Amino acid sequence: MTVHVRDAKPDNLIKGATGDWEIIIGLEVHAQVLSEAKLFSGASAAYGGEPNAHVSLVDAAMPGMLPVINEECVKQAIRTGLGLKAEINLRSVFDRKNYFYPDLPQGYQISQYKQPVVGEGVVLVDIGEETIEVGIERLHLEQDAGKSVHDLHPAMSYVDLNRSGVALMEIVSRPDLRSAEEARAYVTKLRSILRYLGTCDGNMEQGSLRADVNVSVRKPGAPLGTRCEIKNINSIRFIGQAIEVEARRQIAILEDGGTIDQETRLFDPKEGVTRSMRSKEEAHDYRYFPDPDLLPLEFDQAYVDALAEALPELPDEKKARFVEDLGLKPYDAGVLVADKATADYFEAVAAGRDAKLAANWVINELLGALNKADKTIEESPVSADQLGAVVDMIADGTISGKIAKDLFEIVLAEGGDPRAIVEERGMKQVTDLSAIEAAVDEIIAANPDKVEQAKTKPGLIGWFVGQVMKATGGKANPQAVNQMLRDKIGTE
Repeated sequence: MTVHVRDAKPDNLIKGATGDWEIIIGLEVHAQVLSEAKLFSGASAAYGGEPNAHVSLVDAAMPGMLPVINEECVKQAIRTGLGLKAEINLRSVFDRKNYFYPDLPQGYQISQYKQPVVGEGVVLVDIGEETIEVGIERLHLEQDAGKSVHDLHPAMSYVDLNRSGVALMEIVSRPDLRSAEEARAYVTKLRSILRYLGTCDGNMEQGSLRADVNVSVRKPGAPLGTRCEIKNINSIRFIGQAIEVEARRQIAILEDGGTIDQETRLFDPKEGVTRSMRSKEEAHDYRYFPDPDLLPLEFDQAYVDALAEALPELPDEKKARFVEDLGLKPYDAGVLVADKATADYFEAVAAGRDAKLAANWVINELLGALNKADKTIEESPVSADQLGAVVDMIADGTISGKIAKDLFEIVLAEGGDPRAIVEERGMKQVTDLSAIEAAVDEIIAANPDKVEQAKTKPGLIGWFVGQVMKATGGKANPQAVNQMLRDKIGTE
């Protein structure tokens, strides 16, 4: 295997007692496949339910029960591989990964080892103004384990097999990430791609997307260090925190003359520490071998091509279209496409309108208000039609930008038809030049000293504009006011 080695930017280096340190990060993201049934049984893959309500005889490992592959899960894995610009392997093999946990009734997990369904790919990740490439090593299908539930009163442990056999895609990145920020951005982008594809809902709070994070540190330019794996992190924020905490822990050990043990650790977000879980297993510890109950998975290129033709427009392609066809800035386009629902909302607002103006209102006003209220775009009190009406009235001069912000706040709080609100509350912009002229003449007459100053300091025109706008209750057309003041005062 070829290891891609990216140099860390100076800003990403961590200062230690003995100099700078570089973090090397690779992620194994487990994404639950969107499918009604499990990977090898017809039991429901739905989230929740009473304990052990979604369990077939196959999931419970009853004697004589044989797994049968769910084609929909295979399709979803291939579609995900195509979305990751990855190689699709026309032949792959399911293996048994042997280990013993109470919530693994078979005593092994059906997974893929040397011959996965998806090979190498790449994810483009925006970090500020920079775009980095994160290599994908592989994507393989595997079944999830059950869940152990521990109760202190009384001190008992229980096993819920509802998740047992649910289809997972394990997406393994190259060690190309160099900071907690990059890792967070990578998982955010990966989740966005999965949601656009409809292959995983990405709901981390429900466990349908979680990550194992491999972290090591080294002096810049030195060989790769010993890595530790932090298991089952189900929050993008916690991924970043775990990386920073673990990197600091390893640096402290190395600077104190110690060595790093290769091990599996858990992140405790309450205490802000990682804790040792067990020594890190190697592949031979799992005693992989091909599952004798499952034939190799084979399909032809025509099958893959048909799935590729039906793929939706993905974030990178949508971003490029927003930039090239709609004239948006790359940063603004990136903000809009990061979430599919936001991109869909924006396109509804921008349809037949000034796309740049629509983008400005969606990003700065709507998303700003939603973030403040801790709401998602799906929960927006302002519909795309309502915001589109606001944008239309700005464009046709019915209202000014200032009035538009007041109108937006009213619609946000009370709802209603923006055009009707403007009519009912007398919020129309004053475009009658005679009315504007009267206000301009009054302000000029009341401030002769400032008029003389403005003739040599044109920047003072802004003060006059503000006074006129104040006098007209913010309803005067600002462009008309500005031009009239310049004409009357005699500035260029």
